Amino acid sequence: MLRPDMTQQFNDVNRRVLACERCERLIAHCRDVAAEKRAAYRDFDYWGKPVPNLGPADARLLIVGLAPGAHGANRTGRMFTGDKSGDFLFAALHAEGFASQPQATTRDDGLELIDCVITAAAHCAPPGNKPTALELNNCRTHLVDTIAAMPRLRGLLCLGGIAFDAALKVGRQLGWPIPKPKPRFGHGLVLEPGAGLPFIASAYHVSQQNTFTGRLTMAMFRQVLADVRARLDA
Repeated sequence: MLRPDMTQQFNDVNRRVLACERCERLIAHCRDVAAEKRAAYRDFDYWGKPVPNLGPADARLLIVGLAPGAHGANRTGRMFTGDKSGDFLFAALHAEGFASQPQATTRDDGLELIDCVITAAAHCAPPGNKPTALELNNCRTHLVDTIAAMPRLRGLLCLGGIAFDAALKVGRQLGWPIPKPKPRFGHGLVLEPGAGLPFIASAYHVSQQNTFTGRLTMAMFRQVLADVRARLDA
């Protein structure tokens, strides 16, 4: 079990995420979407604010996504919950032993992550699902703090190029020996910064743009998760 102060540190990170108002454009967008809603969800009370990390502080794996979906996590208040991307992700996580169930519909549906935490390069839903460079830079502190609050961290899995770039920038900020020039994003790529440091793995993002077109299949994604599991247990 973690010492109480370690769990407190992780909870403090989430409290800072929830209180964050650094990006006026993103905060305004989250609130506007929550007020306008999508017709299919008109009876839902939208979350409409930054979405905190999901998972246990003693996890060995940190999964880094892009940002909350406007009508997914921005609606439910839980990372990757309530949209098609989450349906794909949690089905795969459950199949590989990282989640207690394959579906994630609401914050109180009973789902628990096992040995992993889900975070994002940006904790607020951005217009067009495209945060600006400044907004990503503003949010990077939360990723640094999340890594610092996970004492058993052994690896990062980055979903998509933006999350991969965010992890590399954080790694450099923390003094990890990230190669130069910067490695190009690739599905299944793994970087080993050095002894005692977390590895950085990458996979195509679980967006509908990738899963509906077949660019990312369930078999492909589960293979990455299986490889990550092997590295965690090595």
